Amino acid sequence: MQPTLVILAAGMASRYGSMKQIQGFGPSGETIMEYSIYDAIAAGFTKVVFIIRKDFADDFKAIFEPKLKGKIQTAYVYQQLDSFTGNHVIPADRVKPWGTAHAVLCCKDEVKEPFAVINADDFYGKDSFVKAYDFITSKCTDKHFAVIGYELVNTLSDHGSVSRGVISINSKNEMQGIDERLTIYKKEDKIVYEENGELTELAPETKVSMNIFCYTPEYIKMCEEEFDKFLKANLQNLKAEFLIPRMADHYIKSGRGIIEIVPTSAKWFGVTYKEDAPIVQASIDALVASGEYPSNLWA
Repeated sequence: MQPTLVILAAGMASRYGSMKQIQGFGPSGETIMEYSIYDAIAAGFTKVVFIIRKDFADDFKAIFEPKLKGKIQTAYVYQQLDSFTGNHVIPADRVKPWGTAHAVLCCKDEVKEPFAVINADDFYGKDSFVKAYDFITSKCTDKHFAVIGYELVNTLSDHGSVSRGVISINSKNEMQGIDERLTIYKKEDKIVYEENGELTELAPETKVSMNIFCYTPEYIKMCEEEFDKFLKANLQNLKAEFLIPRMADHYIKSGRGIIEIVPTSAKWFGVTYKEDAPIVQASIDALVASGEYPSNLWA
């Protein structure tokens, strides 16, 4: 059974201030996620599932269907506030989506095969998709998942702090836990994170998650079980989110299985702030100029 690529594209892009998932950066107007899809196809993925907002579906499909037709199977899943909430009454002023793990839960009826999940607005590099495909087709089971581990220094923005899932690793190269550090930035020649007014230095090679995980549908089943518990505890917290790192941590600590760290030296880039856009543009231009990508991905 061939693996599927699941793309998280339902975010509200609050920090960036626009629907950055469809902003064109490539020479022919390609979005960041199109480079991920291109790399995934080259690695062997045969299906992509987009998790989007229902009110954006028609516009989204009009952009991507003509480009991808005949190149990869496509499917769409809608993340809505009432998805999988059962009898819970959602607060009237809740606007924020429930988070990335809830988005993956919304794939329950569409994804029946092993899959890799990624963010729409992150550029991951070819190596990550090759390694994800190789892991899924050779090692992935209900008791053995993986995360593609990036070196922290390769994931920072020059224009502000970033949030990263900092991975703790045991001697077997397995994830022991993942700590969400919300304010990581460069300070002079060091990398630090800020918490409660205190600064802690992090090594440049520290492994972090950029939300590219390899799972089986067992993960979706676990998310469904845990989402109800999350709602009971957090329903009235308008900012609470049910996140992929939280579920990865639960998977390990509940004894369900292991999450292997699959390292990559690829340089991540993405648009966290508007000021990042020219850097992304220049990075893609350089990759095209070097022959890494064609000037038109889908020609």
